[in-house]
Amino acid sequence: MNLEGLRVMGIDPGLTRCGLSVVQAGRGRQIIPVAVGVVRTPSTAELSERLLRISRAVGEWMDDYKPDVVAMERIFERGNVSTVMHTAHAVGVMVLAAAERDIPVHMYTPSEVKKAISGNGRADKKQMTAMITRILGLSEAPKPADAADALAIAVCHCWRAPLIARTNQLTAKAAAQ
Repeated sequence: MNLEGLRVMGIDPGLTRCGLSVVQAGRGRQIIPVAVGVVRTPSTAELSERLLRISRAVGEWMDDYKPDVVAMERIFERGNVSTVMHTAHAVGVMVLAAAERDIPVHMYTPSEVKKAISGNGRADKKQMTAMITRILGLSEAPKPADAADALAIAVCHCWRAPLIARTNQLTAKAAAQ
């Protein structure tokens, strides 16, 4: 797989606000931003309607931008089980949208993304937004934070993809022997 030119869709999953981004890998660590946005669903709507809206929006992004891979934040327990469950439902429809298009999905923990982007696995939102703005050479910071997070997840995958590809090659080679 040629990693230069790899198109990555980054997703910061959420039911109320879901950050979406698309970036293109260049030479070395160069990343070119393609698109960034947020899908919003009203908290007053039924869960099924909210999931349908997210699924349609994510599917449209996948169809419009044709990513090679989807990188998504792995959900973790934040103390509020209801929030985690709602986010998990949203992740399910987004993974399904990717699977329907034969797009592989890679998941990263928030600390993995923070470490890749800022060098600090405990960086705060302000630090992360400043770093992603600088890395991508943006004239202004992406807003809201969900959009910046989606970009950070996509960039994290671009930078980790060579190691993932090499590991997969070695695993396949060992299995063939």
